[in-house]
Amino acid sequence: SPAQKLVFNRVNGKRPQVLLHQISAPEECYTLAHEENVRFIYEAWQQVEQQLDGSRSGDSACGPVQYVEKTPNPGLKNFVPIDLEEWWAQQFLAKIENCS
Repeated sequence: SPAQKLVFNRVNGKRPQVLLHQISAPEECYTLAHEENVRFIYEAWQQVEQQLDGSRSGDSACGPVQYVEKTPNPGLKNFVPIDLEEWWAQQFLAKIENCS
């Protein structure tokens, strides 16, 4: 059976407000501007995904269009995208293990 995947559910679909020092590792330093940029991009992408889902189900006649290559690059045939949620979960668990 496949390995279980750690899933973080957000309350009301909102990302919790986290203080800067709580998410920063000693070797990483995130500025407030960085956090704001990440939040802006995340929320904008969520809107695009919702619009794509709506256009697939026929809710909207117009909206974003997903690009699909007509002739895929053969050099990318073995490409596997990273699962960012899984990566962040692993980082979170590693920090917990290092603190205990």
